[in-house]
Amino acid sequence: MIPVTKPFLPPIEEYQAYLRDIWTRNWLTNNGPLVNELELKLKDYLQLNHLLFVTNGTIAIQIAIKALGLKGKIITTPFSYVATTTSIVWEGCEPLFVDVDPNTGNIDPSRIEAAITPDTSAILATHVYGNPCEVEAIDAIAKKRNLKVIYDGAHAFGVTFKGKSIFEYGDVSTCSFHATKLFHTVEGGSVSTKDPEVLKQMAYLRNFGHDGPEKFATLGINGKNSEFHAGMGLVNLKHVNRIMERREMLCKHYDDFLRNVKGTRPLIAAHVKYNYAYYPVIFESEELALKIFDELNRNWIYPRRYFYPTLETLSYLNNKEVKCVHAASMASRVLCLPLYDTLSKEEIDMICRIILRVQNN
Repeated sequence: MIPVTKPFLPPIEEYQAYLRDIWTRNWLTNNGPLVNELELKLKDYLQLNHLLFVTNGTIAIQIAIKALGLKGKIITTPFSYVATTTSIVWEGCEPLFVDVDPNTGNIDPSRIEAAITPDTSAILATHVYGNPCEVEAIDAIAKKRNLKVIYDGAHAFGVTFKGKSIFEYGDVSTCSFHATKLFHTVEGGSVSTKDPEVLKQMAYLRNFGHDGPEKFATLGINGKNSEFHAGMGLVNLKHVNRIMERREMLCKHYDDFLRNVKGTRPLIAAHVKYNYAYYPVIFESEELALKIFDELNRNWIYPRRYFYPTLETLSYLNNKEVKCVHAASMASRVLCLPLYDTLSKEEIDMICRIILRVQNN
């Protein structure tokens, strides 16, 4: 079986060293030394001034919305994982969907201003597949219209734009460290901001609002993470450069084999150092994509339709009149092909041969 992804697992002895330390200290959670060490090393690796390690990427978005005091409507993308939208709804706000650029899958800045209403408070955009949004254009709109910006960077670990971490952009950027990501802590995520006051608010929010043992500064939730998860992150961080190099090589192997595929790949913007988080192909038709999907499945190969369906179609939203034509088209035709550290070139060759055989029949 070849799944769409497999979690990277480091040599067990490396993780066991951290486990022994946890057993010795008997400090399992509540801002332990490994959590603090991981935050420091992530800030150094990503070249960020501020970062907090949290429970997961969904909690990260919810904390960001709460910390920025967002109300009313939030402009967002229909082409992302469901957590992007559910976080908005969970926090009592309303998503306003704006169509995507068909070349990238990211929210189209040229459509944002027309969607702004008097009760719009923010833009929440996803760096789809780790490919950065048009951050400069979005920033200009936000400043002009006095809106906050949150970037869902769940896929964007290690990505840079014009030499800076993509997490430097926006009022808050979030990331997921879920087991399926190229850098993971089994479960986990982060929030980043350039604003020390926003950071302070998010630190309160992730720990029940505590400001000392018997004092509460604000409303909060349990968004902390454990020493066990931090230990996994500390081990995996040592391997992440090699993992990205390996994934880049595998993606280029796909590129070589699929030169004549009846489809396209998302356009990576200039000035981007990419992380090779996914390998999406947007086939020329939904019919072809589904034929390939079924034939791969028959051969025990499991790509995923990331991201299908588009989020404006969610049954619990009142967005029936919203039509995001480019997002719907891309969602119907895209397949993310298997990509992970231990995937072999021979397995990629088999996947590609099946794809080309189906499309040429």
